[in-house]
Amino acid sequence: MAVKKVFSVVKAVKANARARVGTPPPSQTLPDTKKKAERRKAKHKPTLQDLISRSE
Repeated sequence: MAVKKVFSVVKAVKANARARVGTPPPSQTLPDTKKKAERRKAKHKPTLQDLISRSE
């Protein structure tokens, strides 16, 4: 016995929009250069002992 499909308004609206406008182009996120540089610089915070030894 076949399963009866339930009508979904969201799917119908999206299908209608795709038919009129077309499928949206695939997008790629642009890498954030500030965050990338921060990650490359230091993975861990310096310990208190490291900070004291550097200042002396």
